[in-house]
Amino acid sequence: MYNPSVVGGAASTASSNRLFVYEVEGLRQNEETDKMDYPIRRSGSVFITVPYSRMNQEMQRIARMGGRIVSIRAMTADGAANGKVSSGTEPQPTQPAEESKPMTQAQEQAPEKKSKKELHADVPVNIYRPNAPYIGKCLSNEELVGEGGIGTVRHLIFDVSGGDLRYVEGQSIGIIPEGTDDKGKPHKLRLYSIASTRHGDHIDDKTVSLCVRQLEYKHPETGETVYGVCSTYLCNMQPGADVKITGPVGKEMLLPDDPEANIIMMATGTGIAPFRAYLWRMFKDAEQAANPDYQFKGLAWLIFGIPTTPNILYKEELEELQAKYPDNFRITYAISREQKNAEGGRMYIQHRCQEMGDELWNLVKQEKTHTYICGLKGMEDGIDEAMTAAAAKDGVEWKAFQKSIKSRWHVETY
Repeated sequence: MYNPSVVGGAASTASSNRLFVYEVEGLRQNEETDKMDYPIRRSGSVFITVPYSRMNQEMQRIARMGGRIVSIRAMTADGAANGKVSSGTEPQPTQPAEESKPMTQAQEQAPEKKSKKELHADVPVNIYRPNAPYIGKCLSNEELVGEGGIGTVRHLIFDVSGGDLRYVEGQSIGIIPEGTDDKGKPHKLRLYSIASTRHGDHIDDKTVSLCVRQLEYKHPETGETVYGVCSTYLCNMQPGADVKITGPVGKEMLLPDDPEANIIMMATGTGIAPFRAYLWRMFKDAEQAANPDYQFKGLAWLIFGIPTTPNILYKEELEELQAKYPDNFRITYAISREQKNAEGGRMYIQHRCQEMGDELWNLVKQEKTHTYICGLKGMEDGIDEAMTAAAAKDGVEWKAFQKSIKSRWHVETY
């Protein structure tokens, strides 16, 4: 992809000990709320400290009492809520009666969260730069679009055995096309999401793969057909040709280390590239043998948007894995030119999310769930609308909740 820029088990002990602060509006002092220990401010806001193990129950209880959750923040080891500085007029969160403990004890149990930088400190980045790229070699270049499909998409495998190019799933590499631009200068690099695992398609640590659609559009003034420089260069590349590679780059789309995590993947077109790498790592026999410390046991759910059935990239691979692991891998297609949405229009990813909003929301609420969105930027608003509607049923404001899970909500769109 060109890049210009069955549920898992119970939460771990560390996750279960974490505390979150709900800010709730809409509750008023009455006979029911008098039974609670939560101080209600004149503004109508309530601040409730909730252990991870009771998050869902509290959401449901608040909704029953007419409340609306406007923010959710994780508490740090010093008892403060991340992203919120308490003022003198705002009461400190108190522990619910059924989970009452001295606040100092709760503070001691709350683990200190690592930053993204600390979590990914060992991820390789920029081993090769534009002024000194790695020279790889094209091993194969195969068409992925079936007969009757729209456009051309190629799967390319490059030999990188002669250098030190290392990468992990979810990263990208840069490609510098041959030739010069209209000013006589060398072409600038383009970034593409890697479509193979860290071990490569041959599981020998000697290759890297890309999924590339040939960019083609009409010039707005002349009406002439314009072809993308780098995508055309790659789609026409012959096996044996040299290729200039930079990188790897990117830490936004990395998989969690937890093999029991739930992984929701939403892709359009060549946005499938990083998800192919994820799925190979999770389910391919040779990958499982090569990664004894990572044996996936969670749920992987792919929601894939394409225009026609022949445009389902890697269709045989995907459906083979689903047949082999029906309890752990689920595929949902949104085929825009063949399927209709509820209003009778074309079916896009956002419409699938609306249909399955409650299921998605129930997964996203879980601490072990990571959501990845890759492909066309236009799908983001529709996904947010679907999640907003589903979260509202639990009295939760989606945008506030989304900010609280930014380490589990990964987006790479263009």
